[in-house]
Amino acid sequence: MKTGIFVGSFNPFTIGHDSIVRRALPLFDRLVIGVVGDNVHKPDMPSAESRMQAIRDLYSDEARIEVKQYGGLAMDFAKQEGAQYIVKGVRTVGDFEYEQWQADFNRRLGGIETILLYTEPELASVSSSAVRELAHFGVDVTDFLPKRK
Repeated sequence: MKTGIFVGSFNPFTIGHDSIVRRALPLFDRLVIGVVGDNVHKPDMPSAESRMQAIRDLYSDEARIEVKQYGGLAMDFAKQEGAQYIVKGVRTVGDFEYEQWQADFNRRLGGIETILLYTEPELASVSSSAVRELAHFGVDVTDFLPKRK
């Protein structure tokens, strides 16, 4: 069984994240979305359980997707889940450079390959941070959040 993981804090889970999941899914028999647990450094972040439930609701009709909480290194989570691949989305050159060195460590230390999916051009400016900031200032961010298909 070919298994991949897609990890993040997903605060919130955006249309950019959804795009990566939907584009990665045909590559795997099973895709595990790993949600970073409650973070003491970000006390205003919604609970891991509420973030996980929102993602589960979004993909409730897709049996190949599982949503689980994780902490620690992504490569350790991948091993725990029997995954051979980590899926990452990249928007910018900076994202690519960061993911490149992470991919090298994950491969060298954990034997886990990284698959990079480039952001669709129309989603390049969408990030959880930007969506949170817009929401903080009262902007309706509905268009940046995925809708159940």
